[in-house]
Amino acid sequence: MKNIILLFALNIICFNSYTQDIEPFEITEAWLSQIKSLAPVKTTVAIDGKKNILIFSLHTGYEHWNIPHTEAVLTIIGEKANAFTFILSKDINEFKKEKLQKYDAIILNNTCSKRDFRNLFYDVYSEDKNLTQQQAFDLSKDLENNLLDYVESGKGLMLMHGAIVMQNKSDSFGKMVGGSFDYHPKQQPIKVKLVDPSHPLVASFNRQGFTHVDEPYFFMDEYYNYNFRPLLYMDANDLDGLREKVTESTRYIAWIKRYGKGRIFYSSPSHNPQSFENKEMLQFLLDGMQYVVGDLECDDSPFGLRE
Repeated sequence: MKNIILLFALNIICFNSYTQDIEPFEITEAWLSQIKSLAPVKTTVAIDGKKNILIFSLHTGYEHWNIPHTEAVLTIIGEKANAFTFILSKDINEFKKEKLQKYDAIILNNTCSKRDFRNLFYDVYSEDKNLTQQQAFDLSKDLENNLLDYVESGKGLMLMHGAIVMQNKSDSFGKMVGGSFDYHPKQQPIKVKLVDPSHPLVASFNRQGFTHVDEPYFFMDEYYNYNFRPLLYMDANDLDGLREKVTESTRYIAWIKRYGKGRIFYSSPSHNPQSFENKEMLQFLLDGMQYVVGDLECDDSPFGLRE
């Protein structure tokens, strides 16, 4: 009995130290060098010329401290593989039609909006005192429609972690990206598992899952139509601090999908920069970029409704 109690106590200590180790840190040259050493040296699929990608990193709501880290990591991955040219911006004017056409894909980097309306474009326009509220909503709808049309016409969209919250109350945005954010329990070690170990987009994980500390995201609305091809999942029964008991324990946390002629890649895993200190994760993100620009062909048919 004493051994059992001691083992239980040690598990608690290990768990607490694990979660407490995930502390914000400044980007340093040493850390960037570490990421560069781990990043893939080439793309999985041969390319025919570099693609232009916008990394959009504006937030108006919750600020994920890893936003600059994610921006730096994505840039390192794409540039080391000599596959992409990146433009970094926090200007919503990049979503005007004439500017969108410069890009083969857009990466939304933790673009969380305010809780009131869950509409990042509106959040920005509402700061303009020369606009009425209705005018701000109308202008924000124009930019959202531009993004929807952009992807539907054949371009790519990659969403990192909190980016799914950007237009969280928009049915159209939710349908395009595959769901809306509901909530997350506290950060904790998550056992990430592969839906289909043979799928090309999870090949980097060598048919094995992985464990990392993250916010376990739960989704709602369009998510339950399973109109996407899931890549990674977690078992809700393994988690601590659920808001309510779940009947469906398998919860998908990364997926791909088509929207019109365009392609979507979503990865919830990536809340902490420490998760990028994993060469398999870096390869996964590079493959995701190749998918959204159309280089990497794979099965992205919808998982579909289940009985």
